[in-house]
Amino acid sequence: MPAIEPQIIDDFLAGAGWSDAQLDPIVGDASFRQYWRVAGKLGKAILMVAPPPEEDVKPFLEVAQYLLKNGMRAPEIFAADADKGFILLEDFGDKRMRETVDTLPLADQQPVYRKAIDAIVKLHGQPIIDLPVYDMAVYEREALLFCDWYCPAAGLTVDKAGFVDAAHQIMKPVLEGQDRPVVVLRDYHAENIMLLEKNRQGLLDFQDALLGHPAYDIVSLLQDARRDVPHELEIAMCDYFCEHSQYHKDFKRDYAILGAQRNLKIVGIFMRLAVRDNKPRYPSLIPRVWRYLEQDLKHPSLEPMAAWFARNMPAELRARDGAIEGQSA
Repeated sequence: MPAIEPQIIDDFLAGAGWSDAQLDPIVGDASFRQYWRVAGKLGKAILMVAPPPEEDVKPFLEVAQYLLKNGMRAPEIFAADADKGFILLEDFGDKRMRETVDTLPLADQQPVYRKAIDAIVKLHGQPIIDLPVYDMAVYEREALLFCDWYCPAAGLTVDKAGFVDAAHQIMKPVLEGQDRPVVVLRDYHAENIMLLEKNRQGLLDFQDALLGHPAYDIVSLLQDARRDVPHELEIAMCDYFCEHSQYHKDFKRDYAILGAQRNLKIVGIFMRLAVRDNKPRYPSLIPRVWRYLEQDLKHPSLEPMAAWFARNMPAELRARDGAIEGQSA
């Protein structure tokens, strides 16, 4: 993204009453968004800069307002200029779930994960908002990122038509299972959950929310692309979700299918970030995601995709990129 003129930022902050603020840059994420920590006489805040055409902050603002209205802990919005892509929002601090659980023994990680699942169960109990739907076209388009970016980078020529057919077969039951869709945050994992006062958890990075399947955010949380979630913990938290959610039918099946779909997407995105966007650290995360994918492919409902992998993915490549023995949650 081109550099933002400092004067434009200064004008936005002055208009919001933060003319005396000091800005310190924050390391960004995989998107084009840029962030600064802001400190001034009014306190602390976060400045998000995501100007069009690369980004659109309107969905972030809409979903933040929806979450806050329904008792979820999204950041308060202090000021916004959607046309320029500027948002001044509440600073949740530095205590992420990721670093906290990384220091804890397995037994002590469970209460933190249970709180994260409680938030999703609460979200599923709210009236839905008018958002795009996670339909078959979106599921398949995302999964195809694997063929479009990972496979060429690996030097593979694959049966793309067969991949689309397999994706269509495995996703049909998921579409049937989301006949009563819920708001899906889509990137719900330990690096996007902040640990706040009063044992509350703050939500970040929800601008891509859609209406979709109740199991999707559970997959995002428990098959975390950025940290190893022990399989024992994954199973325990899946059971916890089923015990506390109204969604029970065919959960293990849908969890495995959505896990495969999401992990195919992530492998493709990580390779795209490296090849197209010159972000070389992302391929190092692929082995973890690939292990989750191999685990999901063992579920009987994934047989069409598992067969495609057997035909198109050489065994040595699957071993190199992280295949391990595992069992479906």
